[in-house]
Amino acid sequence: MPIEVTVVSDFICPWCLIGERRLRKAIATLPGEIKVELAFRPFELNPDMPPEGRDRTAYRVAKFGSLERSMAMDAQIVAIGQAEGIAFNYDKIARTPSTFAAHRLMWLAARERKPETLADLLFAAYFNEGQDLGSRSVLLAVAARAGLAPARVEAFLDGDEGVADVRALEMQAYQAGVSGVPYFQVGGFGVVGAQSPEILADALRRAAGIGNASAA
Repeated sequence: MPIEVTVVSDFICPWCLIGERRLRKAIATLPGEIKVELAFRPFELNPDMPPEGRDRTAYRVAKFGSLERSMAMDAQIVAIGQAEGIAFNYDKIARTPSTFAAHRLMWLAARERKPETLADLLFAAYFNEGQDLGSRSVLLAVAARAGLAPARVEAFLDGDEGVADVRALEMQAYQAGVSGVPYFQVGGFGVVGAQSPEILADALRRAAGIGNASAA
């Protein structure tokens, strides 16, 4: 029986991307007979962000107090990303978007059995390409690259299908005590933050009932 791993994250959270890459490294260390099934759950870092988003510089200055502090934090993430094989191109990002529509699209992708592909492409669109994840045209393009039918996605984005479900999933995370992301529910174990592949592998092995990574 596969191990179920629930990933709670947001697509504008750099630590979420780092954490997911580390999770994949951890999964790769498991014996071949152990299978892992990923389920993605929504979390909005900025639930009050307007649908059109905000200018990123203005938003970051308001949040962190100065442009210098914002740039220093970006530089730290860039350095960590390089060590993980991730290119964070903050100079390309002009807007901090609302991610609710992206999470809705993930809801659809899960039903089309393409959530991992779409998640990877959404992260890349934002952090590598500087795309606005609140833009309908961007989401349509990313969805097409993930293999979702364009006509289906257009109708989906223009309607309200999945809205109530995504809101309910967000509420479930809040009620479960998830206050920051990434958060990984590995079987019956909760892992908070972008932990190392070794720590994530330990959780996976415990969930599989084969001890921990360090003892293997």
